[in-house]
Amino acid sequence: MTEQTSAAASGAFPAAPRALKATAGAVLSLVLTFLGLTAITFVIGRVMPADPVLAVVGDRASEEVYQRVFLEMGLDKPLYEQYLRYLGQILTGDFGMSIMTTRPVTEDILRFFPATLELATLATLAGCLLGIPMGVWAAVNQGRWIDHVVRVLGLAGYSVPVFWLGMVGLLVFYGNLGWVAGPGRIDIYYDGVVDSVTGVILIDSALQGEWDIFWNAVSHLVLPASVLGLYALAYIARMTRSFMLDQLGQEYILAARIKGASEFSVIWRHAFRNVLVQLITIIGLTYASLLEGSVLTETVFAWPGIGQYITTSLFNADMNAVLGGTVVVGICFVGINMLSDLLYKLADPRARA
Repeated sequence: MTEQTSAAASGAFPAAPRALKATAGAVLSLVLTFLGLTAITFVIGRVMPADPVLAVVGDRASEEVYQRVFLEMGLDKPLYEQYLRYLGQILTGDFGMSIMTTRPVTEDILRFFPATLELATLATLAGCLLGIPMGVWAAVNQGRWIDHVVRVLGLAGYSVPVFWLGMVGLLVFYGNLGWVAGPGRIDIYYDGVVDSVTGVILIDSALQGEWDIFWNAVSHLVLPASVLGLYALAYIARMTRSFMLDQLGQEYILAARIKGASEFSVIWRHAFRNVLVQLITIIGLTYASLLEGSVLTETVFAWPGIGQYITTSLFNADMNAVLGGTVVVGICFVGINMLSDLLYKLADPRARA
């Protein structure tokens, strides 16, 4: 009895150090990534030709005012002290004031980022809902016309420039057919009617029962989300097809068919379950890339998102806004990757061992 108890204990307790070690490794990785991100943005802010003091006081300020602001910003300190001060400001959510909007950068980010989040989320959902079945369908029908159609669509989604596709979409579906609303996030006469709670206008208008505004926002969202969704669909469908082809050639698939399993069961219960583990990473990377890389789409459709905010700030030498937006997007990218790793372990029991 004692030997059985000690054996059970020896089998149970090693799991705790492994879990603790994995957690410590994840935390350390997150901290190092965050420090690396802040270090890069700090260096960018220092090597840019724009003078941060002149950006604040203007080029007509006296030498006395210039020197006073120079000292207040801590630019006379060694670089490591400037970095520690910069890091402390980021940890408290203080990215400074935006020269372009004359508001705190944090307030601007809370205003612009939900628009990008709304656009990227719907585009990713569309890409998953259409791209995964298309990729599976193409793999199952390898070499047939269905497979060729999916491959051509995937190639087009990757190759066609986003700005060209967006302008053609506006010309056809807004200018000629009138099926969707034009550029912008909402019609101007609806602007300011809905109180901002989450920043996502679809959610806020639905919560407040403003269904006219809700459907107007949907009409504005359909076209830019479709343009981004085509890119997501192309990537997800192509990777799903590749993963499925690899799994369908495995011996366990042949064994399942020999045992009399239905084709549906073979495809979705056996092959796709193994593909899902890899797809989690692909979907996470796609979502993160849409959050950080939707600048052209936001520009074409006049979408007030974080990408357009950072780009406009860069053209106006508003480095506080540029660095603040870059840090937030980088944190989101790291967070999505960590969430993908967590879902990967939940989906694959071997990763939890």
